[in-house]
Amino acid sequence: MGNSIVQKRGLKASETKKRNHWLSYMVRNYILYLFLLPSIILTVIFKYVPMYGSIIAFKNFSPRKGIMGSEWVGFEHFQRFLSSPNFYDILMNTLKLSAYGLILGFPVPIILALMLNLIRGAKLKKNIQLIVYAPNFISVVVVAGMLFVFLSPAGIVNALVTTFTGKPISFMTDPAYFRTVYILSGIWQTAGWSSIIYVATLANVDPQLHDAATIDGASLMKRIFHIDLPALKPVMAVLFILAAGGIMSIGYEKAYLMQTALNTPTSEIIATYVYKVGLQSGDYAYSTAIGLFNSVINVVLLIFVNTVVKKLNEGEGLY
Repeated sequence: MGNSIVQKRGLKASETKKRNHWLSYMVRNYILYLFLLPSIILTVIFKYVPMYGSIIAFKNFSPRKGIMGSEWVGFEHFQRFLSSPNFYDILMNTLKLSAYGLILGFPVPIILALMLNLIRGAKLKKNIQLIVYAPNFISVVVVAGMLFVFLSPAGIVNALVTTFTGKPISFMTDPAYFRTVYILSGIWQTAGWSSIIYVATLANVDPQLHDAATIDGASLMKRIFHIDLPALKPVMAVLFILAAGGIMSIGYEKAYLMQTALNTPTSEIIATYVYKVGLQSGDYAYSTAIGLFNSVINVVLLIFVNTVVKKLNEGEGLY
């Protein structure tokens, strides 16, 4: 009995000591926390406060009555979405577009970073990096316009296609080509910028490891597989978890800009559907329910992928 009391008092004293140490540290470095304060305030205002509006997903929202005055309907909007005739098509379009983009696009920045790491001329390397990074700074609107110009029946691409096949291909109106055009153009636009973190990681690899492996007779591929890739492994794991966790969060801008009346069967995704239902049709409660459903799926996927990666990556994951 006496020992337990002593242990509890010791724990309380230890906790009090840690708390006082933390407070004294904050007081000594208050300038750093003042620099951090604007970011915290902006995050709370623009990220956490808007979460209050998610409650309208469970209400028959009326702008006149307001959020609290609107009638509570529970999961009615969720049931409406799940039972709608186009639910399966929209969900599968979203999953396919994200999954294919992740599978095809995730390795490209890694390969690009490995190739850039092999370039020894500093000036040549900087010029190539400038070229591959540049597409990331092109507006999505401009990219969509370029696709319509280059892939139109009278465009450059179809001029080559017509030369070999005798007839043009309707890339932007045929539903069968929408995903291919969307994913490949996305890889072209983002691969260079996404490779920056891998290039920075490879820059920290000790060159003596490569020199020793070369002396031992290791080929280029062996050095990549046994030196470079192990160095990239932790970064790859974290980025893959984040990418897979946001697999349902495709931005509507590019899909909406590339969407035509003819390619809707494959281009209609959750993001564009929410935009049309919420902002164009004014059904705010229903669109909020769909967006909330999408967010819940993302959280579940994030937890699932993180668990799987931790088991495959010796306990290393996002958290």
